[in-house]
Amino acid sequence: MRKILLSIILLFPMIKGFGQNIKIEINTELGSIIAELYQDKAPVTCTNFIKYIENNKLEGAHFYRVVRLDNQPDNEIKIEVIQGGLGFDVEESPFPPIQHETTYETGILHKDGSISMARAEPGSASSEFFICIGDQPELDYGGKRNPDGQGFAAFGKVIEGMEIVKKIQNLSTNGQMLIEPLKIKSVRMQNN
Repeated sequence: MRKILLSIILLFPMIKGFGQNIKIEINTELGSIIAELYQDKAPVTCTNFIKYIENNKLEGAHFYRVVRLDNQPDNEIKIEVIQGGLGFDVEESPFPPIQHETTYETGILHKDGSISMARAEPGSASSEFFICIGDQPELDYGGKRNPDGQGFAAFGKVIEGMEIVKKIQNLSTNGQMLIEPLKIKSVRMQNN
């Protein structure tokens, strides 16, 4: 029996897709962004995001906020991100908020291209996400961008399409809000 179990365990890495990161495509009016989701490191956050994708809840979502060095005059700690999702003005998110997975727990830091969950208090993230432009250590656990020091829940990374992320970051804004939010045409899982 022990030999059979050992054989099965050793075969798992050979099964197509086992142990690979999940890939998604965020298709926008400016082009596509491909990201890997690290479900093994951030299972709660990835499962939540995948639930939104599989249930078509991100249809009609937008990128609506861009944070650049020049549009955060009241922030001592500056960051650079683009933010999207259903929008904070949505009356009620389709799914409840999730437990906060800190970067201390997951080891996924806010590096260039990291995809992470927007939130107010820890445990309030639901449908809103952002993508980092450049390394953003102040968004990690212990960082000073959020006064509670818990940071944000990074759960993946852009692997293709950072040029699209930068195009979005350079769109016209009123403060940090895009004058014309950029439609997300679809968010789809990709086959590995």
